[in-house]
Amino acid sequence: MEFLYASEILLNGLMAGVMYSLVALGFVLIYKASGVFNYAQGVMALFAAMTLVGIMEGRVPFAHLINAAFGTHVSSFGWTVPGLLGIALTALVMVGLAIAIEKLVLKHLVGQEPIILFMATIGLAWFLEGLGDVMWGADVKSLDVGLPQGISETVETATNNWLGYGFFIDRLDIWATLIAAVLVAALVGFSQYTKQGRAMRAVADDHQAALSVGISLQFIWIMVWSIAGFVALVAGIMWGTKSGVQFSLSLIALKALPVLMLGGFTSIPGAIVGGLIIGMGEKLFEYFVGPMVGGATENWFAYVLALIFLVFRPQGLFGERIIERV
Repeated sequence: MEFLYASEILLNGLMAGVMYSLVALGFVLIYKASGVFNYAQGVMALFAAMTLVGIMEGRVPFAHLINAAFGTHVSSFGWTVPGLLGIALTALVMVGLAIAIEKLVLKHLVGQEPIILFMATIGLAWFLEGLGDVMWGADVKSLDVGLPQGISETVETATNNWLGYGFFIDRLDIWATLIAAVLVAALVGFSQYTKQGRAMRAVADDHQAALSVGISLQFIWIMVWSIAGFVALVAGIMWGTKSGVQFSLSLIALKALPVLMLGGFTSIPGAIVGGLIIGMGEKLFEYFVGPMVGGATENWFAYVLALIFLVFRPQGLFGERIIERV
Protein backbone atom coordinates (compact mmCIF):
# COMPACT_ATOMS: atom_id res chain seq x y z
CA MET A 1 0.00 0.00 0.00
CA GLU A 2 2.87 2.37 0.76
CA PHE A 3 4.22 1.78 -2.74
CA LEU A 4 0.86 2.69 -4.25
CA TYR A 5 0.65 5.83 -2.13
CA ALA A 6 4.14 6.82 -3.27
CA SER A 7 3.06 6.18 -6.86
CA GLU A 8 0.10 8.51 -6.37
CA ILE A 9 2.42 11.18 -4.99
CA LEU A 10 4.73 10.67 -7.97
CA LEU A 11 1.87 11.09 -10.43
CA ASN A 12 0.62 14.22 -8.69
CA GLY A 13 4.18 15.56 -8.72
CA LEU A 14 4.37 15.06 -12.48
CA MET A 15 1.09 16.93 -12.87
CA ALA A 16 2.41 19.81 -10.72
CA GLY A 17 5.55 19.83 -12.83
CA VAL A 18 3.46 20.45 -15.94
CA MET A 19 2.05 23.58 -14.29
CA TYR A 20 5.59 24.84 -13.63
CA SER A 21 6.54 24.05 -17.21
CA LEU A 22 3.73 26.20 -18.61
CA VAL A 23 5.36 29.24 -17.02
CA ALA A 24 8.88 28.19 -18.02
CA LEU A 25 7.84 27.95 -21.68
CA GLY A 26 7.33 31.72 -21.82
CA PHE A 27 10.84 32.31 -20.47
CA VAL A 28 12.35 29.99 -23.07
CA LEU A 29 10.56 31.69 -25.96
CA ILE A 30 11.77 35.17 -25.00
CA TYR A 31 15.29 33.92 -24.34
CA LYS A 32 15.46 32.18 -27.71
CA ALA A 33 14.40 35.39 -29.48
CA SER A 34 16.37 38.02 -27.59
CA GLY A 35 18.99 36.19 -25.54
CA VAL A 36 17.63 37.72 -22.35
CA PHE A 37 15.83 36.32 -19.33
CA ASN A 38 12.35 37.88 -19.19
CA TYR A 39 11.78 38.62 -15.53
CA ALA A 40 8.26 39.82 -16.35
CA GLN A 41 6.92 36.46 -17.56
CA GLY A 42 5.29 35.58 -14.24
CA VAL A 43 3.64 39.01 -14.04
CA MET A 44 2.44 38.57 -17.63
CA ALA A 45 0.62 35.41 -16.51
CA LEU A 46 -0.96 37.39 -13.65
CA PHE A 47 -1.90 40.29 -15.94
CA ALA A 48 -3.43 37.93 -18.52
CA ALA A 49 -5.49 36.15 -15.85
CA MET A 50 -6.69 39.44 -14.35
CA THR A 51 -7.64 40.74 -17.79
CA LEU A 52 -9.51 37.54 -18.58
CA VAL A 53 -11.52 37.78 -15.35
CA GLY A 54 -12.23 41.45 -16.00
CA ILE A 55 -13.48 40.78 -19.53
CA MET A 56 -15.58 37.76 -18.55
CA GLU A 57 -17.22 39.58 -15.64
CA GLY A 58 -17.77 42.76 -17.65
CA ARG A 59 -15.71 44.89 -15.28
CA VAL A 60 -14.95 48.51 -16.19
CA PRO A 61 -11.18 49.00 -16.59
CA PHE A 62 -9.69 51.67 -14.32
CA ALA A 63 -13.00 51.89 -12.44
CA HIS A 64 -11.27 53.09 -9.25
CA LEU A 65 -9.57 55.96 -11.08
CA ILE A 66 -12.77 56.91 -12.90
CA ASN A 67 -14.78 56.92 -9.67
CA ALA A 68 -12.14 58.94 -7.83
CA ALA A 69 -11.83 61.50 -10.64
CA PHE A 70 -15.51 62.01 -11.42
CA GLY A 71 -17.28 60.97 -8.22
CA THR A 72 -19.09 58.12 -9.96
CA HIS A 73 -19.72 54.58 -8.76
CA VAL A 74 -19.23 52.54 -11.91
CA SER A 75 -17.85 49.03 -11.60
CA SER A 76 -19.46 46.85 -14.27
CA PHE A 77 -20.89 47.15 -17.77
CA GLY A 78 -23.71 44.82 -16.73
CA TRP A 79 -22.88 41.93 -19.02
CA THR A 80 -20.81 38.74 -18.91
CA VAL A 81 -18.66 37.19 -21.63
CA PRO A 82 -18.40 33.43 -22.35
CA GLY A 83 -15.10 31.77 -21.52
CA LEU A 84 -13.88 31.08 -25.08
CA LEU A 85 -14.69 34.59 -26.26
CA GLY A 86 -13.03 36.02 -23.17
CA ILE A 87 -9.88 34.01 -23.89
CA ALA A 88 -9.84 35.23 -27.51
CA LEU A 89 -10.25 38.86 -26.43
CA THR A 90 -7.55 38.49 -23.79
CA ALA A 91 -5.21 37.00 -26.39
CA LEU A 92 -5.77 40.15 -28.48
CA VAL A 93 -4.92 42.26 -25.43
CA MET A 94 -1.66 40.31 -25.02
CA VAL A 95 -0.82 40.92 -28.69
CA GLY A 96 -1.46 44.63 -28.13
CA LEU A 97 0.79 44.46 -25.07
CA ALA A 98 3.53 42.83 -27.18
CA ILE A 99 3.28 45.63 -29.76
CA ALA A 100 3.47 48.26 -27.02
CA ILE A 101 6.52 46.59 -25.45
CA GLU A 102 8.32 46.54 -28.81
CA LYS A 103 7.43 50.16 -29.62
CA LEU A 104 8.15 51.65 -26.21
CA VAL A 105 10.97 49.46 -24.87
CA LEU A 106 12.66 46.94 -27.14
CA LYS A 107 13.29 49.03 -30.26
CA HIS A 108 15.30 51.48 -28.18
CA LEU A 109 17.55 48.69 -26.87
CA VAL A 110 18.69 47.05 -30.13
CA GLY A 111 22.29 45.91 -29.82
CA GLN A 112 22.49 46.58 -26.10
CA GLU A 113 24.07 44.15 -23.64
CA PRO A 114 21.75 41.39 -22.34
CA ILE A 115 21.96 42.83 -18.82
CA ILE A 116 20.33 46.04 -20.12
CA LEU A 117 17.44 44.08 -21.60
CA PHE A 118 17.15 42.07 -18.39
CA MET A 119 16.89 45.25 -16.32
CA ALA A 120 14.23 46.50 -18.73
CA THR A 121 12.15 43.37 -18.07
CA ILE A 122 12.42 43.98 -14.32
CA GLY A 123 10.98 47.45 -14.81
CA LEU A 124 8.32 45.98 -17.10
CA ALA A 125 7.34 43.46 -14.41
CA TRP A 126 6.74 46.16 -11.80
CA PHE A 127 4.87 48.31 -14.33
CA LEU A 128 2.54 45.48 -15.37
CA GLU A 129 1.85 44.53 -11.77
CA GLY A 130 0.87 48.11 -10.97
CA LEU A 131 -1.12 48.44 -14.20
CA GLY A 132 -3.08 45.28 -13.42
CA ASP A 133 -3.84 46.57 -9.92
CA VAL A 134 -5.06 49.95 -11.17
CA MET A 135 -6.90 48.46 -14.14
CA TRP A 136 -8.79 45.60 -12.46
CA GLY A 137 -8.39 46.05 -8.71
CA ALA A 138 -6.27 44.17 -6.18
CA ASP A 139 -9.02 41.87 -4.87
CA VAL A 140 -8.64 38.09 -5.14
CA LYS A 141 -10.60 36.95 -8.17
CA SER A 142 -12.06 33.54 -9.01
CA LEU A 143 -11.58 32.28 -12.55
CA ASP A 144 -13.81 29.72 -14.23
CA VAL A 145 -13.54 29.14 -17.98
CA GLY A 146 -15.33 25.81 -17.85
CA LEU A 147 -12.37 23.54 -17.15
CA PRO A 148 -13.33 20.57 -14.96
CA GLN A 149 -11.96 20.51 -11.44
CA GLY A 150 -11.94 18.12 -8.54
CA ILE A 151 -11.04 14.47 -8.27
CA SER A 152 -11.21 12.41 -11.44
CA GLU A 153 -13.66 9.66 -10.61
CA THR A 154 -12.65 7.79 -13.76
CA VAL A 155 -9.02 7.57 -12.66
CA GLU A 156 -9.99 6.73 -9.09
CA THR A 157 -12.34 3.94 -10.19
CA ALA A 158 -9.89 2.52 -12.74
CA THR A 159 -6.93 2.45 -10.35
CA ASN A 160 -9.09 1.03 -7.59
CA ASN A 161 -10.24 -1.79 -9.88
CA TRP A 162 -6.73 -2.53 -11.13
CA LEU A 163 -4.66 -1.95 -8.01
CA GLY A 164 -7.11 -1.96 -5.12
CA TYR A 165 -6.19 1.64 -4.36
CA GLY A 166 -7.89 4.68 -5.90
CA PHE A 167 -5.54 7.46 -7.05
CA PHE A 168 -6.58 11.04 -6.31
CA ILE A 169 -5.86 13.01 -9.48
CA ASP A 170 -7.28 16.49 -10.10
CA ARG A 171 -9.06 16.77 -13.44
CA LEU A 172 -7.61 20.26 -13.89
CA ASP A 173 -4.10 18.78 -13.74
CA ILE A 174 -5.04 16.26 -16.42
CA TRP A 175 -6.26 19.04 -18.68
CA ALA A 176 -3.12 21.07 -17.98
CA THR A 177 -1.01 18.08 -19.04
CA LEU A 178 -2.90 17.67 -22.31
CA ILE A 179 -2.76 21.38 -23.10
CA ALA A 180 0.96 21.55 -22.29
CA ALA A 181 1.63 18.60 -24.62
CA VAL A 182 -0.17 20.34 -27.48
CA LEU A 183 1.64 23.62 -26.77
CA VAL A 184 5.06 21.99 -26.72
CA ALA A 185 4.44 20.10 -29.96
CA ALA A 186 3.25 23.29 -31.67
CA LEU A 187 6.13 25.41 -30.37
CA VAL A 188 8.80 22.85 -31.25
CA GLY A 189 7.39 22.54 -34.76
CA PHE A 190 7.26 26.31 -35.13
CA SER A 191 10.81 26.82 -33.82
CA GLN A 192 12.44 24.07 -35.87
CA TYR A 193 10.53 23.95 -39.15
CA THR A 194 9.36 27.47 -40.00
CA LYS A 195 11.17 30.44 -41.47
CA GLN A 196 10.05 32.62 -38.57
CA GLY A 197 11.40 30.09 -36.07
CA ARG A 198 14.84 30.11 -37.68
CA ALA A 199 14.77 33.90 -37.79
CA MET A 200 13.94 33.91 -34.10
CA ARG A 201 17.11 31.97 -33.30
CA ALA A 202 19.17 34.26 -35.53
CA VAL A 203 17.94 37.33 -33.68
CA ALA A 204 18.95 35.77 -30.37
CA ASP A 205 22.50 35.13 -31.63
CA ASP A 206 23.20 38.65 -32.94
CA HIS A 207 20.80 41.57 -33.40
CA GLN A 208 22.98 43.46 -35.85
CA ALA A 209 23.78 40.38 -37.95
CA ALA A 210 20.08 39.54 -38.14
CA LEU A 211 19.33 43.07 -39.35
CA SER A 212 22.07 42.85 -41.98
CA VAL A 213 20.46 39.82 -43.65
CA GLY A 214 17.03 41.44 -43.79
CA ILE A 215 15.38 40.00 -40.67
CA SER A 216 12.92 42.45 -39.11
CA LEU A 217 13.62 42.73 -35.41
CA GLN A 218 10.32 44.53 -34.97
CA PHE A 219 8.32 41.66 -36.45
CA ILE A 220 10.26 38.93 -34.63
CA TRP A 221 10.01 40.60 -31.24
CA ILE A 222 6.30 41.36 -31.61
CA MET A 223 5.68 37.78 -32.76
CA VAL A 224 7.65 36.18 -29.93
CA TRP A 225 6.27 38.42 -27.19
CA SER A 226 2.77 37.73 -28.53
CA ILE A 227 3.37 33.97 -28.37
CA ALA A 228 4.89 34.33 -24.90
CA GLY A 229 1.83 36.37 -23.93
CA PHE A 230 -0.44 33.57 -25.12
CA VAL A 231 1.60 31.02 -23.15
CA ALA A 232 1.34 33.34 -20.13
CA LEU A 233 -2.43 33.42 -20.67
CA VAL A 234 -2.60 29.62 -20.65
CA ALA A 235 -0.47 29.46 -17.50
CA GLY A 236 -2.56 32.19 -15.89
CA ILE A 237 -5.77 30.29 -16.67
CA MET A 238 -4.45 27.07 -15.13
CA TRP A 239 -2.95 28.65 -12.02
CA GLY A 240 -5.80 31.14 -11.64
CA THR A 241 -8.38 28.38 -11.84
CA LYS A 242 -6.43 26.30 -9.36
CA SER A 243 -5.61 28.88 -6.69
CA GLY A 244 -7.46 32.08 -7.62
CA VAL A 245 -6.22 35.17 -9.43
CA GLN A 246 -4.17 37.08 -6.89
CA PHE A 247 -0.87 38.90 -6.86
CA SER A 248 0.99 35.91 -5.43
CA LEU A 249 0.36 34.34 -8.84
CA SER A 250 3.29 36.35 -10.20
CA LEU A 251 5.62 34.49 -7.81
CA ILE A 252 5.24 31.29 -9.82
CA ALA A 253 8.03 32.75 -11.95
CA LEU A 254 10.40 31.97 -9.08
CA LYS A 255 9.56 28.26 -9.28
CA ALA A 256 10.18 28.40 -13.05
CA LEU A 257 13.82 29.34 -12.45
CA PRO A 258 14.93 25.87 -11.29
CA VAL A 259 12.91 24.39 -14.15
CA LEU A 260 14.92 26.44 -16.64
CA MET A 261 18.22 25.61 -14.98
CA LEU A 262 17.48 21.91 -15.27
CA GLY A 263 16.01 21.90 -18.76
CA GLY A 264 18.11 24.64 -20.32
CA PHE A 265 17.20 28.21 -21.22
CA THR A 266 17.09 27.48 -24.96
CA SER A 267 15.10 24.25 -25.07
CA ILE A 268 11.32 24.08 -25.33
CA PRO A 269 11.19 20.32 -24.56
CA GLY A 270 13.70 21.01 -21.78
CA ALA A 271 11.18 23.31 -20.08
CA ILE A 272 8.73 20.41 -19.88
CA VAL A 273 11.28 17.82 -18.76
CA GLY A 274 12.72 20.22 -16.18
CA GLY A 275 9.24 20.92 -14.83
CA LEU A 276 8.45 17.21 -14.55
CA ILE A 277 11.71 16.56 -12.69
CA ILE A 278 11.09 19.44 -10.27
CA GLY A 279 7.45 18.50 -9.68
CA MET A 280 8.19 14.81 -9.19
CA GLY A 281 11.34 15.40 -7.15
CA GLU A 282 9.88 17.85 -4.65
CA LYS A 283 6.84 15.66 -3.92
CA LEU A 284 8.86 12.47 -3.45
CA PHE A 285 11.54 14.28 -1.43
CA GLU A 286 8.88 15.70 0.86
CA TYR A 287 7.33 12.26 1.28
CA PHE A 288 10.52 10.28 1.97
CA VAL A 289 12.92 12.83 3.47
CA GLY A 290 10.63 15.62 4.73
CA PRO A 291 9.63 13.89 7.98
CA MET A 292 13.31 13.40 8.86
CA VAL A 293 14.18 17.09 8.56
CA GLY A 294 11.03 18.70 9.89
CA GLY A 295 9.08 18.97 6.61
CA ALA A 296 8.51 21.99 4.34
CA THR A 297 11.17 20.75 1.92
CA GLU A 298 9.07 21.74 -1.11
CA ASN A 299 10.04 25.37 -0.46
CA TRP A 300 13.73 24.80 -1.13
CA PHE A 301 14.24 21.40 -2.80
CA ALA A 302 13.94 22.78 -6.37
CA TYR A 303 16.56 25.48 -5.76
CA VAL A 304 19.05 23.07 -4.20
CA LEU A 305 18.63 20.71 -7.14
CA ALA A 306 19.11 23.63 -9.55
CA LEU A 307 22.29 24.65 -7.70
CA ILE A 308 23.69 21.14 -8.12
CA PHE A 309 22.95 21.31 -11.86
CA LEU A 310 24.64 24.71 -12.12
CA VAL A 311 27.80 23.22 -10.64
CA PHE A 312 28.00 20.12 -12.82
CA ARG A 313 26.01 21.01 -15.96
CA PRO A 314 25.37 24.77 -16.13
CA GLN A 315 23.74 24.61 -19.57
CA GLY A 316 21.04 22.22 -18.29
CA LEU A 317 19.98 18.87 -19.69
CA PHE A 318 18.94 20.17 -23.11
CA GLY A 319 20.73 23.52 -23.26
CA GLU A 320 23.37 24.32 -25.84
CA ARG A 321 26.96 24.11 -24.63
CA ILE A 322 28.68 27.44 -25.24
CA ILE A 323 32.25 27.09 -26.57
CA GLU A 324 34.31 30.25 -26.96
CA ARG A 325 37.76 30.52 -28.48
CA VAL A 326 40.32 32.33 -26.36
